[in-house]
Amino acid sequence: MARYTGSVCRLCRREGAKLFLKGDRCYSGKCSFLKRPLPPGMQAKSRRKKVSEYGLQLREKQKVKRAYGMLESQFEKYYGIAERMKGKTGENLLRLLESRLDNVVFRLGIGDSRAQARQFVLHGHILVNGKKVDIASFLVSEGDEITIRKKSADTDRFKELRESEARPMPSWLTMDNANLTGRVIAAPAREDIDLTIEEHLIVEYYSK
Repeated sequence: MARYTGSVCRLCRREGAKLFLKGDRCYSGKCSFLKRPLPPGMQAKSRRKKVSEYGLQLREKQKVKRAYGMLESQFEKYYGIAERMKGKTGENLLRLLESRLDNVVFRLGIGDSRAQARQFVLHGHILVNGKKVDIASFLVSEGDEITIRKKSADTDRFKELRESEARPMPSWLTMDNANLTGRVIAAPAREDIDLTIEEHLIVEYYSK
């Protein structure tokens, strides 16, 4: 399955929830989901029918997968890892997804969206503990330092970031905009995830 390249606003409408795929626009009055909350396609009004238990589980899995920009095979891989870890499988899964480098770059405010953050990582702009990491799925650990490559720091995008105020951070991250330096100070906490997710439905989906 190839990566989705269509309108990301359609994905929010399809899942019936804001997935925050377009950065700051999602927090403004310009958000397409607020204007058109119905599913995409003709006769949308008739398509919000009662959903089966399996349908609810599938939609929840699709919602999380799309929010984090994952392919199906990647998502299944993370679920398998989460299942083998100690603790609740659903929460383990969300912590793994939050620990991906592209998500951390987004959470730190370096990228306006996860898609943009992923581009920054893939293009080699991001350093982890002083070393370039161009793998979006790289999992960060407590104590890791996230910085911008010196050559990249002089571009307009990162100059603007340096001069801007830090946006609210999850409790497990800190960001120093002036020095373009972020740090992972703890493991991701379930309560820091701003998406409305019922992870138990994902567990039920894969348990069949």
